[in-house]
Amino acid sequence: MPTIKNPLDDPDKATLVAGDLEAEFLPGFGMLGVSLRHQGAEILRRLDDLPALAAKGSTAGIPFLYPWANRLSAAHYEKAGPEVTLDPASPLLHFDPNGLPIHGVPWSHLAWEVVKRGPEHIIARLNWGTPEQLTVFPYRHTVMMQAALAPQALTISTGVLAGDGPVPVSFGFHPYLAVPDLPRAQWRLDLPAMRRLALDDNGIPTGRAEASPALSLPIGQHTYDDGFALIDEQATLSIAGAGRRICVELLEGFTHAQVYVPPGAEFVALEPMTAATNALISGDGLRLVVPGGEFVASFRIRVEPID
Repeated sequence: MPTIKNPLDDPDKATLVAGDLEAEFLPGFGMLGVSLRHQGAEILRRLDDLPALAAKGSTAGIPFLYPWANRLSAAHYEKAGPEVTLDPASPLLHFDPNGLPIHGVPWSHLAWEVVKRGPEHIIARLNWGTPEQLTVFPYRHTVMMQAALAPQALTISTGVLAGDGPVPVSFGFHPYLAVPDLPRAQWRLDLPAMRRLALDDNGIPTGRAEASPALSLPIGQHTYDDGFALIDEQATLSIAGAGRRICVELLEGFTHAQVYVPPGAEFVALEPMTAATNALISGDGLRLVVPGGEFVASFRIRVEPID
């Protein structure tokens, strides 16, 4: 665990600059994305008190949700091989208000090693194999992440390299995004045609799904906390207003997405996911990296001017 109290004091903090964009990542704290500025305006949210968020295990900025995204329906899973019972007292776990494990290991507990860096990119490595990590996710492996900035887009690519055994893949990202200088009610939300997953009262997929046509509408008073299965591997979800469009473009490896527009907040989360919520228990969309193999997923946050 990092001993630095303020994540922004991470000595490995990377600042990337390209054209109108500037981004910051914290390798010592989960490779958390803590800034993405377009022409000087911040488009990420939930950044006001990172030490407090770290202490609570809460998400912020662009967090990497690992080894699972969103909730598990119980503290026990076995779909991928070994039976695992999660310890509620483990400091490496975070639970939602209903007592369900959520978002895997909090970002503040995952220190990455910087492999390569430059003015427009950073590559970092996470070796998964400590006894504490293996009690949560008993698969020895390595995760590689690259954040690369171009003049109009930030691309994040993640590779899971399996060791001598298979590794289940169910991770995701949870970027908190906002259109600067405009109330959320006036933002336009655009979603592609997908399949909406039916969820129970705890946000867990029931196994049923229905067609969800493409939509384009002002957010207004609408709220969402909905899971979707993609129809096409490449898909774009976006918000727009005040002369900007902010797109989350799923490029490869992601098969699901969560759209989170909570009441009373001035952000939207458009979340790439490599499997459905609860996949470690349900098996829905769960994939295995074969021993010695690699799985790669990438997405891009693109910011473009609009009339």
